[in-house]
Amino acid sequence: MDIFSLFWLFFIVSALQPIIRQRLLESSRQRLISKIEKIRGSRVILLVHRQETMSLLGFPIMRYININDSEEVIRAIHMTDPELPLDLILHTPGGLVLASYQIAHAIKKHKGKVTVFVPHYAMSGGTLIALAADEIVMGEHAVLGPVDPQIGEYPAASLIKLVNTKPLADVDDKTWIYADIGAKAIEQLKKQVRSLLNGRYPPEKAEEIATVLSEGRWTHDYPITYEEAKALGLNVSTNIPQEIYQLMSLYRQPVRQQPTVEYIPIPRYRKTTTPKQAS
Repeated sequence: MDIFSLFWLFFIVSALQPIIRQRLLESSRQRLISKIEKIRGSRVILLVHRQETMSLLGFPIMRYININDSEEVIRAIHMTDPELPLDLILHTPGGLVLASYQIAHAIKKHKGKVTVFVPHYAMSGGTLIALAADEIVMGEHAVLGPVDPQIGEYPAASLIKLVNTKPLADVDDKTWIYADIGAKAIEQLKKQVRSLLNGRYPPEKAEEIATVLSEGRWTHDYPITYEEAKALGLNVSTNIPQEIYQLMSLYRQPVRQQPTVEYIPIPRYRKTTTPKQAS
């Protein structure tokens, strides 16, 4: 075999290696999903968004909830017996309100118990989906987020505040239109959250939660911890099965060759010493 043939063999192996690795990773995920479904007697659906790297050029791609996601999740729900429990695992920065509410509405209408697991974070549209579940199970350090709408690059609440505090003559038409859309968007989100909570929370509590999460009380990336979610009145717990964390570890898709976090991937426990016997 000459050098030219060796070069092409190396090129082919290098090109196929990511594909083979991805297939093995997908197979591992499927086996673990099947294991969780057998343990819990449920249908497991994952909605996971990672920053990924294009296989050829290496550009990072930010993932978020879109219409394709809502179609796939709803298709999975339609393929599930109405009485069978649903376990939805969320790991997302959020995304389109339309797609998020479609998913939330679909799981709200599911007759069987719906449990949303948040091992790390489910912000914005992810929180909107979580609110439709019968139970939200968060990791000890996991967070949810506000669902206040954003108009372009600006928070709707801030646009409204600007128009209400600045002389109308000094407000340009575009800003006024944005503020008008923002007021409608906040009212719509509040109504949607309230409809997702109704039936599982008292009307007064549903109204309170809907107002707090949609009014723009915090910045849009404000992390709502388990303790805050509990104090807010949400039905949350922290007993996430270890298998879910194992499953999340199979969704690692690093964007760099040099890792940003590194450690020896084995459990470590503090050694216990026994007192020496007296001679």
